[in-house]
Amino acid sequence: MEYPARSTDTAKEEGPPPAKQYVTVMQYMVINLQANELATQAMQKCIYFVGIERISFRHYRHLLVFIYTIEEINKDPELLPNVTLGYQIYDSCASGMKSFANAFGILSGTEPPIPNYSCWNNRKVVGFIGDMSSVSSLSIAWLSGIYRYPQISYGSTDPIFNNQLEFPSFHRMIPNELSEVDAILSLIRHFGWKWVGLIVSNDDTGNRASERLEKEMNQDGGCLAFLFRLKNWLTNINRYIAQKDIREIIYKTSAKVIILFINSQYIDIFNNVFARIKVPEKIWIASSSFSRVIELRLSQIEVTFNGTLALSFQQGEISGFKQFFYSLTPFKYRDDTLFLQIWEILFHCTFSDLGPQMMTKMPLPKCTGNESFDDTDLAAYETFNFKISYQVYTAVYAMAHALHELYGTMTNHPKSAENLQNYFKPWQLNALIRYVAFTTSSGDKIYFTDNGDPPAHYDIVKWHFLRGGNIQSIKAGSFDTSRSDGEQLFVNNSANLWSPYFSEAVSEYYDIQPFVVPSLCANSKIMEARLHLLHVDYVKWTFRHLLFKTAFKQEGYRFVHSHCSEPCKPGFRKAKIKGKPSCCYTCVQCSGGEMSNITDAQICIQCSKYEKSNSRRNSCIPKNINYLSYDDSLGAALSSISVTFSITCAVIQGIFIKYRETPIVKANNRNLSCLLLISLMLCFLCTLLFIGRPTKICCLLQQATFGIVFTISVSSVLAKTLTVIIVFNATKPGSKLKKYVGTQLSIILVIICCLGEIIISIVWMVYNPPFPEADALSDADIIILMCNEGSGYFFFCIIGYMGALAVLSFIAAFLAKDFPDRFNEAKNITFSMLVFCSVWVTFVPAYLSSKGSRMVAVEIFAILSSSAGLLGCIFIPKCCIIFLWPELNTRGTVIRTY
Repeated sequence: MEYPARSTDTAKEEGPPPAKQYVTVMQYMVINLQANELATQAMQKCIYFVGIERISFRHYRHLLVFIYTIEEINKDPELLPNVTLGYQIYDSCASGMKSFANAFGILSGTEPPIPNYSCWNNRKVVGFIGDMSSVSSLSIAWLSGIYRYPQISYGSTDPIFNNQLEFPSFHRMIPNELSEVDAILSLIRHFGWKWVGLIVSNDDTGNRASERLEKEMNQDGGCLAFLFRLKNWLTNINRYIAQKDIREIIYKTSAKVIILFINSQYIDIFNNVFARIKVPEKIWIASSSFSRVIELRLSQIEVTFNGTLALSFQQGEISGFKQFFYSLTPFKYRDDTLFLQIWEILFHCTFSDLGPQMMTKMPLPKCTGNESFDDTDLAAYETFNFKISYQVYTAVYAMAHALHELYGTMTNHPKSAENLQNYFKPWQLNALIRYVAFTTSSGDKIYFTDNGDPPAHYDIVKWHFLRGGNIQSIKAGSFDTSRSDGEQLFVNNSANLWSPYFSEAVSEYYDIQPFVVPSLCANSKIMEARLHLLHVDYVKWTFRHLLFKTAFKQEGYRFVHSHCSEPCKPGFRKAKIKGKPSCCYTCVQCSGGEMSNITDAQICIQCSKYEKSNSRRNSCIPKNINYLSYDDSLGAALSSISVTFSITCAVIQGIFIKYRETPIVKANNRNLSCLLLISLMLCFLCTLLFIGRPTKICCLLQQATFGIVFTISVSSVLAKTLTVIIVFNATKPGSKLKKYVGTQLSIILVIICCLGEIIISIVWMVYNPPFPEADALSDADIIILMCNEGSGYFFFCIIGYMGALAVLSFIAAFLAKDFPDRFNEAKNITFSMLVFCSVWVTFVPAYLSSKGSRMVAVEIFAILSSSAGLLGCIFIPKCCIIFLWPELNTRGTVIRTY
């Protein structure tokens, strides 16, 4: 059954478009089954140019590819054997109502259409191929979804079709427009652009693109320098205002990169705006619709957009189509008025007195039909550059392969072809299409994802407008979602990406050896992330994600940066500028103890308590360890003094033992003198426990040993003082103290005094003993290794206990200082206790105000100085008498002087 050509004249319904404006040709195709019979074509035309009907060769080529593909499948003995595919081709004119009416008529097979009725007799409608327009595809999808007829579009990019619940029969061979946005975002991330302008069409396509770009860029730390929406201006005044506005915006912006994302329906508006204005030199990143801009070749646009990087649909190969195309002649398609118009366009001739010459106002030669395609510039029309045409080719093959799968389920029947024709149900084919997978003759793998889309594959093309009107396109990269994450975008860095208006500049990059996230190691140290600068032609810290990109390793990696603010280098963080967009900021250096090891860090990372930031604030380094060491000059000096004084005590002890029978030694209880010397020697030696790296045993012994031996010393001094007082008072008549003279009272007193200190120390060690501690908070730059007292209360109890004994000794000695000269040791004890108390009174504030090794040094100094005061004030005068004035060391002299 043949379909007559439709006679509806769209021009009468909608009126001709404005002058100098194209209306895009849209066609969709219907595939049907028939037995050894090819259905004829029924086509309508709806193109007007300055009132004259005119067809676009680019879109007519889609029709030719469709016809060629059907013929190729019908000739293939392996694919659908004994089955012939027929077709019907309709012009939708990008009209939703027209495409819906035509699709409804196709399903019913009657004129006018009858709902839920088919008059195809021995033929079956298999499905729909098309449309290129999302508007007309939507109308077909609503209708085909009701009857479950499969529809494969070759040009619709609206994301709404991904809703498989609403459009269960819709599939497409071209990715949705959001994939194109993702490809542009990948380019922006790859080159580290944070400040870009955006020009979009004022429709759903532009709104979706601007929303997604702005959202994703904000998440990446970038933002839009401006957003300009191209509107469908109807008057020259509005068009002039738009030209003025866009010119001012581009001149004022500091962004070097501008994104162009417009619907193909807005190409003419875009050309009208940019055809007459000059704009600064920018890097333009364009969507796939940019190929329509190139067709018109307007001079100013060629200047403005020279060097544009544009996305382009994957280019494929259609083997045999070139031979098919060269076989076309007007004699073969004598009744096809569209083909005749194409012939007139290609060869600049006419078959009648009307036609193209009315537009050019120049007489054109008559077409003979014998013209050769070798005589025309087919490359200018990209005749064999298959992009959308390739999607038509694969769409037909996808439908055929699904039909072949369905045909394979009926091979058990002797008349499988007839069964396929008689018992074919559209829902059966629709269920198989989503699982179709095949390889084209050129080696491309074709399949659908879960949402009915193919994997997004775009070529990144660099467009050059050369002198003489020539155009050069260079493939500079690709974007393919079928690859793994991180590998989807490929950019050929060796290509001349930035010409002709920008020179190439070599950026810096880093070799990380090794780059690790700081983590605490077993020895409480943090590994340092080291960054080595390899190449710096000029210091421009570009974008932080280069640290993790494979391009980071490529020597001579070239780019042009576009930032609102200069990137913050490692060691700095971004600080927002009030009233400015988020990507406009100032750089603030990280504080001490913080670092940032990436470019454009949002925040500085706090170093661990065992680390500090280096001077450049771009890494954490271990803090210096501080404790009083024998290697330090202070530690060495204090240890030398301690050993010297302890030897001095031992020497004096030896002297006192040698001269133990002399009056000067026997006076004031020589046993207490020996005990005092031994305790002083231990006081000097106990300071060695405070020097060196703190350990657990040293921390336990430090304060306890110091407290006990010092208590012995002070209690011995107290006992000596009380001995003087008892002896003096015992000489009075009737004194009851005579019975204590010569007894062991002094020894008992020393033991009792020491027991108190020992009890305090035992309770301290049991309840809350001292322990070694690494103090990383007191000083930002050092770790102080010290002994934590555990309980400051017990520490000051020991100091207080010794202080109380010293005060008692001082009072007792002061009261006894005026006794007769033969007991003048009380004066020496008074001075020694005065030195002792002065030292420990000043020790408390000095100790509390010190930290680190100085705190330990203050305590050691207090021990040494107070012990030296006792030694010097009590025993040095006696040694001087023994060696310098031995004549005074006689009984008579002692009685007289003491």
